Amino acid sequence: MKQISTFGSSGYQISDLQLLRNSDDDAALAKLLAHCPVMLLESGQAVAESNRARLYIVLRGALSVATDTRTGMADGTVSKILPGESVGEQSVLDEEANLSSITALEQSEVLVIEADLVWKLIDESNVLARNLLRLLSFRIRAANAQLRRRQKLGEFYRQLSMIDGLTGLYNRAWLNDLLPTMVATAQGSHAPLALIMIDLDHFKKFNDSHGHLAGDQALRAAAHVLSSALRPTDFAVRYGGEEMMVLLPDTSDKVAVAVAERLCERMQQAVVFGDMRLPLPHVTASFGVATLQAEQDESALIAAADGALYRAKELGRNRVAHHEPTAPDQP
Repeated sequence: MKQISTFGSSGYQISDLQLLRNSDDDAALAKLLAHCPVMLLESGQAVAESNRARLYIVLRGALSVATDTRTGMADGTVSKILPGESVGEQSVLDEEANLSSITALEQSEVLVIEADLVWKLIDESNVLARNLLRLLSFRIRAANAQLRRRQKLGEFYRQLSMIDGLTGLYNRAWLNDLLPTMVATAQGSHAPLALIMIDLDHFKKFNDSHGHLAGDQALRAAAHVLSSALRPTDFAVRYGGEEMMVLLPDTSDKVAVAVAERLCERMQQAVVFGDMRLPLPHVTASFGVATLQAEQDESALIAAADGALYRAKELGRNRVAHHEPTAPDQP
């Protein structure tokens, strides 16, 4: 970056500078800026000493500005500064180093104004103060809008990270995040909460016989059985491997067992292979049902459903077993 002239000898006018437009006394402002250097930057050249508190105004060409390069907070956002526009206002106002990385997108001419002169311009004429307020207000609105977009995008990716990619059901991360809250809510309101633990029967044998691709299709078919048979207020989760789980808020023991029996029947009817020329094995599953007990936490609820599931397996699989809470000791 080299100096090619000063503002006073450059031929540029006060009206070329957005921050000083609509001034009542262009001549006075031009006099104050007369000795400010006009610097030439070649395409791709960075502004030297951009970390100083200075105001840079593009007179010709265009600059690229990437912020927070030395704080570890860079997010890839790059602004384009066109003729008449400026960068460095905030560093001047808060008297902190400018942490922007400023690079010429094409051959450019830039007016450089030191911080103390910016304050003098503010004292001499309120036009700079007014325009600065408008500019900073616009940037705050733009930053807020960008923040809202990022929050929505972040929430989208957070939700996406809680969906199992194979089955489309919620995954273990979702369960770990939401189940404690569901349990606390149910305990606080004394509302019932039922949990069904599900395990596909002889799934390893199915994989060995038909291959892992067919096993994946079987998991998708089982997941479809669950998701298509539940109420909008219920939740289906892939717990891990061939284990799945259904959460039924506001659901009693009797209704939860009936739901599990319906799911068990529909699982037997699930179509794994759409190609009817291929063998059509039925996928069956074992179901363990438990309902939340007083002072029980999420781990104990899962353990109760898991115990019922193993009892269903011991009884021959392809069936529903219900956890029977231990009756309190009688005096």
